[in-house]
Amino acid sequence: MTATAGGPSLPQERRVVTAIPGPKSQELQARRTAAVAGGVGSVLPVFAKRAGGGVLEDVDGNSLIDFGSGIAVTSVGNSAEAVVRRASAQLADFTHTCFMVAPYEGYVEVCEQLAELTPGDHAKKSALFNSGAEAVENAVKIARAHTRRQAVVVFDHGYHGRTNLTMALTSKNMPYKHSFGPFAPEVYRVPVAYPYRWLTGPENCATEAAAQAIDMINKQIGAENVAAIVIEPVLGEGGFIEPAKGFLPAIVKFANDNGIVFVADEIQSGFCRTGQWFACEDEGIVPDLITTAKGIAGGLPLAAVTGRAEIMDAAHSGGLGGTYGGNPVACAAALGAIETMRELDLNGKAQRIEQIMKPRLGAMQEKFDIIGDVRGRGAMIAIELVKSGSKDPNPEATAALAKACHAEGLLVLTTGTYGNVLRFLPPLVIGEDLLNEGLDIIENAFAGI
Repeated sequence: MTATAGGPSLPQERRVVTAIPGPKSQELQARRTAAVAGGVGSVLPVFAKRAGGGVLEDVDGNSLIDFGSGIAVTSVGNSAEAVVRRASAQLADFTHTCFMVAPYEGYVEVCEQLAELTPGDHAKKSALFNSGAEAVENAVKIARAHTRRQAVVVFDHGYHGRTNLTMALTSKNMPYKHSFGPFAPEVYRVPVAYPYRWLTGPENCATEAAAQAIDMINKQIGAENVAAIVIEPVLGEGGFIEPAKGFLPAIVKFANDNGIVFVADEIQSGFCRTGQWFACEDEGIVPDLITTAKGIAGGLPLAAVTGRAEIMDAAHSGGLGGTYGGNPVACAAALGAIETMRELDLNGKAQRIEQIMKPRLGAMQEKFDIIGDVRGRGAMIAIELVKSGSKDPNPEATAALAKACHAEGLLVLTTGTYGNVLRFLPPLVIGEDLLNEGLDIIENAFAGI
C-alpha cells in the first residue's frame, strides 16, 4: 500500500520492492548528473518522495528505515504535525519581510525559547541565521567584538562548516577543505581527548589532553590573544567522539580564567539528540555562546547563536544579520519542533534509543573483532571499525557495511576523520520495532562482509 502523504501517517515499515536504487531513481540520477554540480555528493542515490516517523519512501516505492534523520535534522520526524501546522499557517500569512526591515513575533519567540532551553540562568540573547556554518562564523565575530582579540582555538577532529572561516576551523581535509584554500588566519588547533585513540590509555586521556591543549595555547598563541575556544561537546563529523570526562570542564575553566569566550557548537548534538536538550549539560557546562541548527526547526533552514547578553550585545547595530536569517516560516517550524520535543518527551525517547542500541551494538562488538569501539549518547551513537587485531582504521569495511545496509533498505551514514565510523542518528520518534529491525540488518551485514 502506498500512502498519499508523508509525515506521521506514513506506514512505519521497511519495504524493498526494487533494487536500490530503483529504475526511477536511476532515471533521476541521470538527470541530476547532467544538471547538478558534481561537487554536491549524496550518501545514497535514491530519490525521496515521502518521509515520516522512522522511514523514508523513494520514488520507486521502497520504504527505507531512516538511521540518518537528514544528518540529525528531522529529530522530530519528517513533516511532524506541529511543524507542518505552524509553518503552513505562517506561509498563508507572509513568507518574508526580512527581520532587519520589518520584524515579526516569531523571531522574538524563538529567541525567547532559546533563552529558556539553553544551559545557564544568566540573561541571554540570540541572533538567528540560516545554517550551522553561519552560526559558528557569527559566534566568532561576536567573540572577537567582545574581547577585542583575534585568535580562535579549535580541536583535532572538529568540524564546523563549509564557509571560508569554518573550513579553517574544521580539522578534516577531504572532502571539506581540499583545494579550497587559502583559509582565514588566526585559527589554531590543539588536541582533543579522544579516549579510544589516546596513546597512554583512556584513563589518562582527559588530564593529559587538557594539559597539552592548554600548554599549546599558552606557548604558541598566548591566552591573552584568544577571543574564543570553539568545540563540539560531542564531535560529529570527526567520528562521534565523546571527549573523556573532565576534559571539557578543564577547558572551560581555562577559558573563564583568561577572559576567553567558550563556544559550544551544538549544531549536531543539540535539541534532545543526546538525551538532554544540549550535550554540554552532561558535565554541567554552561557555555558563553552556544550555536544551534539542524534539529532546531524540523527540517527547515534555521540556525542560532545564543549566549550571555553582554557578549551578544558586543557587536554594533547592523553587524549581525542577513536577508533570510530567522525567516518567518522557519521560525514557525522551530516553534513547532520545540513543541513536539516537549510534548513527546524526546529527551526520554533519545535515552530509550540508547538503551536499545548500545547493548545490541556491544554484543556485536563481542562477535566481530573489526568493531573497535561503540560510543555515543542518546540517539547519537557510533561504531568505529578497525582492522582485525589492531586499531588501524578500516574505511573499506565501513563503506562495505554501509552499502550492504543500503541494499537491504536501511539508510546509514559514515563519518570520522579516517572514514571508519558508522554513525546512527535515527529520528527520535522512530518505533522500537523499526529500531530493532535496523539493528538486525546491521548485524547481518557484519556477518556478510
